[in-house]
Amino acid sequence: MLQQTRMETALPYYRRFIKAFPTVRKLAAADDERVLKLWQGLGYYTRARNLHKAARIIVKEHGGRFPRTARQWSKLPGVGRSTAAAIASIAFDQRAAVLDGNVKRVLARLYGISASVDETATINTLWAIAEELVPPAAPGDFNQAVMEFGARICTPRRPQCEQCPLCGQCRAYAAGKQDALPVRRSKKPVPHYAIVAAAIRKNGRYLIARRPPRGMLGGLWEFPGGKIEDGETHEQALVREVREELGINVAVEEHIASIDHAYSHFSITLSLYRCRLVSGRVCRRYHTEVKWVPRSRFDRYAFPAANYKCLDRI
Repeated sequence: MLQQTRMETALPYYRRFIKAFPTVRKLAAADDERVLKLWQGLGYYTRARNLHKAARIIVKEHGGRFPRTARQWSKLPGVGRSTAAAIASIAFDQRAAVLDGNVKRVLARLYGISASVDETATINTLWAIAEELVPPAAPGDFNQAVMEFGARICTPRRPQCEQCPLCGQCRAYAAGKQDALPVRRSKKPVPHYAIVAAAIRKNGRYLIARRPPRGMLGGLWEFPGGKIEDGETHEQALVREVREELGINVAVEEHIASIDHAYSHFSITLSLYRCRLVSGRVCRRYHTEVKWVPRSRFDRYAFPAANYKCLDRI
């Protein structure tokens, strides 16, 4: 949960998740819908799907017992090299090096590495340093200490060099470059997309559709719609998208809400419209499931954040 997410944001989700799934067997036995619903609002839903898959693998292939080595952990979906090492060292006292963002920053400053830490060659260098430094005794304590040191003292901005016990050995500090390191690759401008979605109502129920399990927002429920193409009005885009996705024709009746939302690599403005079914029979051309549900049951389904923010407006 802490990957790409701050502690204060993740903590209430963690508590609810652990209460619902206190053991790996409980998580493995859960259905996808419940896992995604508990994750709703936390974002980066691939993490939830991978966590669920990993729990099932642990139960099926390991008899419900957690792997002990970093190599075994790295074979599970969603567990990268650094996460595998963190688990193996902290939970099972295995000698394995961690290289998260905090550790990269500490090592780049301490060793005065001026090459971009986003480059493969630099990352390999940092891995070699990290593996050499991690001690055979209490490797988990060491890894936690370095990560915490990066989070509290050797911070991204305004590092607290006056409190740093390594200040006398730090090459970045000696050169007055502690604020310039680590070097990161320049970020590209974040694109923005205008999205339309249809709240199609029939007999007091609304049509929601489930996204395919793979890909962005996989397995979540949404109101059908998509990107506005060049030259299209909102209404034109909405009619086209619904026809392409569901094979039906709708009439756009009323604007319900417009929501701004940012993802990791782009941002959107989602405009939701109330629509009326005019003709055609609903078919699944993109989604894996479609359902007509009353407003009172929306809370049973996991929606993407932008859709979720619209629910109270309907």
